[in-house]
Amino acid sequence: MKNKIFLYLFVFAALIVLYQFVSTNNLQKALNSKIDKLSTEVTDLKDSLQQSQLKILDIQYFSLENNDDALAYYDHLELKNPARYIEDKLLETNEKKGNNPLVPYDGMESDFKINKIKVLNHKWLLADFSDGKYWGDLVIKYELKDDLSVDFTLVDHLLYTRSN
Repeated sequence: MKNKIFLYLFVFAALIVLYQFVSTNNLQKALNSKIDKLSTEVTDLKDSLQQSQLKILDIQYFSLENNDDALAYYDHLELKNPARYIEDKLLETNEKKGNNPLVPYDGMESDFKINKIKVLNHKWLLADFSDGKYWGDLVIKYELKDDLSVDFTLVDHLLYTRSN
């Protein structure tokens, strides 16, 4: 009888060990597949991040902040951020009642005002204008003078037409 109890205990212990082995093996396979999946996602995210960084560098190519030659024109003026200063001066032209004086169109829904500005270099900038419904773009030549005044000259303009 003692032999049968030991035999049953041995078989029971063997079944428990077999169960643990199979269970651990399945858990290991599941974890490895998760690790592989996460590795693939990380690689994809790194590629996506690299593409985004390249796009940002491409967008920043025409930017006063990244153009050392253009920034050299403003070394003597003690401006921390010349692009922001020029943008602020251009936005001040919106404060006049009516259309912005640099926009050569009359607003249809309300007054045309400049919204977004991109300072390209030490001479030119791009601006977007809108009256809330209609919009367009401006190419503006500017001159930042030693007394920190800024003269703006409209070079070209475009009003988008709506197609319904």
